[in-house]
Amino acid sequence: MRCAAPGFTLIELMITVAIVAILAATALPAYQNYTTRARLSEVVLALGACRTSITELYQSSGSGPGANNWGCEGVSSKYVGSFTTDANGVVTATIAGISAAVNGQTVTMIPMATIGTPADATTDMGSGLQAWSCGSAGTTVGKSYLPSSCRGN
Repeated sequence: MRCAAPGFTLIELMITVAIVAILAATALPAYQNYTTRARLSEVVLALGACRTSITELYQSSGSGPGANNWGCEGVSSKYVGSFTTDANGVVTATIAGISAAVNGQTVTMIPMATIGTPADATTDMGSGLQAWSCGSAGTTVGKSYLPSSCRGN
């Protein structure tokens, strides 16, 4: 009496390898986008340090300090190449060290005097800010890479 050897046949192993390859091919790009978004969230957190100091100045100061003098331009982050601020407090971060898809691009945060109206340092100093717009005008990074908290709101 002959007994069949236990184990998998070659076709069963080939089907398993094919299924794993298909799953990996679909999961890898999604994972790469996820890691890029996670690293960009650190850029948005670094911008938050500027948001705090600029908000305080808009609330308590009588005049704007001018471009690159808002007190937060020295903030460092692993994924931020440089910070700049303009005369109205718009903060721009240039991305570095994340991936070829986003390196060299920018993310901006704009202080808003009222919802939908950017703040102007010549007229709005001393009156405070209503909100901040992250990822809108001046942002060159694609919205698919930005964290959901920074997609033009």
